[in-house]
Amino acid sequence: MFFAYDERQTEYLKSRDAKLGAVIDRLGHIDRTVDPDLFQAVVRHIVGQQISMKAQKTVWDRLRAKLGEVTPQSVGLADVEGLRSVGISGRKAEYIKDFCDRIRRGDFDLGAVARMDDKEAIRALSSLKGIGVWTAEMILLFCLQRPDVLSFDDLAIQRGMRMVYRHRTIDRERFERYRRRLSPCGSVASLYFWAVSGGALAGVTDPAAVRKKK
Repeated sequence: MFFAYDERQTEYLKSRDAKLGAVIDRLGHIDRTVDPDLFQAVVRHIVGQQISMKAQKTVWDRLRAKLGEVTPQSVGLADVEGLRSVGISGRKAEYIKDFCDRIRRGDFDLGAVARMDDKEAIRALSSLKGIGVWTAEMILLFCLQRPDVLSFDDLAIQRGMRMVYRHRTIDRERFERYRRRLSPCGSVASLYFWAVSGGALAGVTDPAAVRKKK
């Protein structure tokens, strides 16, 4: 399953921002995988913190092979050492167990989070151990498919914005101007900034990196 968007969002962004619009025209539609299972998405994001995407996939595949489905029930039956055996750090394993315990006790309502507005959902998710604001924002985008997530704390998004707009820095004030301009389609804009940051446009460099070389 991919993040769902269509020409309504891209045409809106093109009407609001000519430079991003040119990027959209060059790259076309971007497919980014989403995980609609909120419990699984939280666990996956805890697993993936501070490791590469390749390492995250390896550990995640091992976890699924060990547990079968990643559910509150299957995680509840595993102990910390069992989670560590697939390559999850001890601290992350404790975070996952704590999250699972809160779900099983009824202290944390995933269904309620799915119904909350963005600010409430970020606040609720970031109350979990191991989940900060940036991780909560990524869960909103890649699990709940919220349409207007553009994260200042995402370094790749900042890099993509520098490359698109040719800025040496993206401070909070400048970022907020772009965020307001691109709202309410910030999530689709994020997809394109990530793509640019990852090298999707040949010959487009990061002004900050060029400055460092000098």
